[in-house]
Amino acid sequence: MRTDTDLPIDQSRKAENATSKPPSTYVWAGGVAVRTIFLIVLTVLTARVASPQMERLSSIYETPGDLIRVLMGVGVCAWFIINVFKLPKDSGAYRTWMYMGLAVLPLSLLCAFVVW
Repeated sequence: MRTDTDLPIDQSRKAENATSKPPSTYVWAGGVAVRTIFLIVLTVLTARVASPQMERLSSIYETPGDLIRVLMGVGVCAWFIINVFKLPKDSGAYRTWMYMGLAVLPLSLLCAFVVW
């Protein structure tokens, strides 16, 4: 039976975090901006898709499918909005968002345009 609490995988993560330097100001700002815009676009897209089929909000009680879709949409939108304010703790995540955002952000905007 192992008595120490630090597993080898935990020690490697601690060493990795200790040696990684914080991202530059430009990478941090770009990563945060791309991530925030992407999550806002996903929130708007989810709200649009989850809206009831009829124009009135009171029509969600007429069919159970609309009620379930609206409730799930509210939950997903709330989760996206919460994640907008929770920034990544890893310095590499900002770099990843910068590079991934160059491909994902235009695709998400195109998807939102097509759905709208």
